[in-house]
Amino acid sequence: MPVTDLAKIFKAYDVRGIYGDDIDGDTAEAIGRGLTRALSDLSGKPTGELRIGLGRDMRLSAPELSERYRDGMVAEGAHVVDAGQVGTEMVYWLVGSRDLDGGLMCTASHNPKAYTGAKMVERGSVALSGDRGLQEIRAHIENGLGEAPGGGSYEEVDIYEAFQREALKVIDTSAVRPLKVVLDGGNGMAGPMIGPILKTLPLELVETYWVPDGEFPGHEPNPLLPENREFIVRKVIEEGADLGIAWDGDADRCFFFDGEGEFVPGDFLTALLASSVLEKTPGADILYDVRASRAVPDTITRLGGRALVNRVGHAFFKTRMRDEGGEFGGEVSGHYYFKAFYNADSGTIPALLILELLSKRETTLAALLSDLRSTYFISGEINSTVSDQQGKIEEIKATFADAEITELDGVSVDYADWHFNVRPSNTEPLLRLNLESLISQADMERRRDELLALIRS
Repeated sequence: MPVTDLAKIFKAYDVRGIYGDDIDGDTAEAIGRGLTRALSDLSGKPTGELRIGLGRDMRLSAPELSERYRDGMVAEGAHVVDAGQVGTEMVYWLVGSRDLDGGLMCTASHNPKAYTGAKMVERGSVALSGDRGLQEIRAHIENGLGEAPGGGSYEEVDIYEAFQREALKVIDTSAVRPLKVVLDGGNGMAGPMIGPILKTLPLELVETYWVPDGEFPGHEPNPLLPENREFIVRKVIEEGADLGIAWDGDADRCFFFDGEGEFVPGDFLTALLASSVLEKTPGADILYDVRASRAVPDTITRLGGRALVNRVGHAFFKTRMRDEGGEFGGEVSGHYYFKAFYNADSGTIPALLILELLSKRETTLAALLSDLRSTYFISGEINSTVSDQQGKIEEIKATFADAEITELDGVSVDYADWHFNVRPSNTEPLLRLNLESLISQADMERRRDELLALIRS
C-alpha cells in the first residue's frame, strides 16, 4: 500500500495535508488501520472488540476518504459507527455518549479547500496528539501493516436529532428573548448542525453561507483571518443586527461580532462564558490558556470560581479536564471545552450560552464587553519567523529577569500592569507573541513594538 511522507502530514494535534498530493485513499485506509491498532494499544482491547465513531465534513474529497478510513478500521476487525456528514463536535459527542473506544473525523477544519485531514480521539473523546496516540499510529504504518485480519463491520447512524436535543439542555430556552442574529456558516457544517437548534428559539436569523459546500463560494471557512470576517462585519451593520456569529469549516469553533460589527477576541469571550458557567455551577474550576488576557482569571476569581492556567492545545485541555475536573475551558483561538459535553470543544454551546446571557442581562454584547475593552488592552497573536527559537526565548528571559517568569508553555513574563507570552510554533520556525497592557492602548502598542523588535533582531 503506497503511503505518503507521514512526517509531513502528522501534526501536533491531527493529520492534515493536500488531497491527492499528501493524503489519498490509500493513505486514509492505512491511517484507519493504524488508528485501530493504536486504540487497541491504548485500551488494552483486541482490535476485534473495538467500537469506533466516524464522521466527515463537507469537503469534496470527504466521502471517498471517509469510506477508506472506514475500510481500514473494518479491515482490522473493528465495528465502526458511521455518522456520515456531521460537525466535528458531533463525532466527539457520538464517542462520549455511546462510550465508544475512539473516533475519527475526516476534516481539514478551517483550511482552504485543497486540504483534507483527520481529527482523532480515544475513549472519552480525549484528543490524540503528538504526545499520545498520533505517533503510535504513524509507527504502526511505517513498520508495515501487513495482512489485515478482517472481520470488522459498520453501521450507519443519524445522530442529528439526539445531538440537537442534548445541546439545548445547556440553556434555559424560556429565558432567550428575541434577538436579530447574523449567522455565517462559511459553507461548512454549522448550518445543518446548529441551524435547527437556533430555529427553536425566538430569534430573527439572517443565514448566510449556511449550506455545506466544499467549493467555499463565499470565503474560506476561517473566521480568525480578517479577510474572512469582512462579509459578516458588513452584514451585521447593514441588517442592524444585535450580533453576528461565524463558524469555521467543521463548526467546532464559533466567533462573535457585536452590533457594531466589532470582533470579540477569544479571551474576552472566555471571560463571558466563564461568567455564564459560574452562574450555573458556582465555585467551578475553569481553565484558560497561557496567552489569555488577565480579564479571564480576574473575572473567574471575582465571580468565585477557580482559575487554572493551562498549556495551549485541545489535547492538553481535554486531558486535564478529564483527569482533574473543571467545568469549562477556553482558548484564545476560539476553542471552548465543556465538562457537560465530554470535555470536548463545541461551536454550538458557546452560541447558546451567549444568546442566553444577553437575554438574561437584557443588554447588548458591546455593553457586556465595554468594561473589558476599557480595562484590558490586548495585542492579539503576532507571529515572527525565528530560526533559533530557544535561543531567542533565553534572550527574552535574560532581558526581563526582574519579572515573574513561568515556562508552562513557551515563556510567560508578568509585571503588575502588563504581561506577555512568547511560545514556539509546533510545526514552523515561528515565535508567537501575545501581549497585554492594563494601562492603555498606547502602552500596549509601545511594549508590543519593543518586544517585536527584540524577537526579530
